[in-house]
Amino acid sequence: MKRRQDGGLGFERFRTDPALTGLSWPDDVLRDFLYEHGDHGPFVDDYGHLDLSTITWTLESIPTVDFHTMPTGESEAGLIEHFAQHPVHWVTVRPPQVGQHWNDHGTWLRPPLLIDRRTLNPGGIGLQVLEGRTRVGVLRGRLREQLYVASEHAAWVGRS
Repeated sequence: MKRRQDGGLGFERFRTDPALTGLSWPDDVLRDFLYEHGDHGPFVDDYGHLDLSTITWTLESIPTVDFHTMPTGESEAGLIEHFAQHPVHWVTVRPPQVGQHWNDHGTWLRPPLLIDRRTLNPGGIGLQVLEGRTRVGVLRGRLREQLYVASEHAAWVGRS
């Protein structure tokens, strides 16, 4: 992260760093997990202890019902519900294609990152929103406001 901050390292160069290529993570995950959030304080507080080399990512279809109570990291608890209070607002401040995708498909344009809670704690159960709290909040808010929501949603899921 220090090299990215100091040198204005773009994502294309960032993703080819030898320290990262061994992870064999999809570009979406590298971008959202490390490039965009790798130095975000609350994110580091919640996930800085993970051994990244043990996590494998798969693109999965997750039922809507699973998102109803899915938590996020402790440092940003309540953030999903904050976004859920005004789902239309959080879509309108994004590029127009985001809103169009919600209207046409009832889901997000880009899959969020979820992590199997057993990866965080051996006794953990279910999935946790690692990145994509706004998207999951919009989903919850759209459900509450009875706007169109698909029955399943693509998400990158990390498991050890």
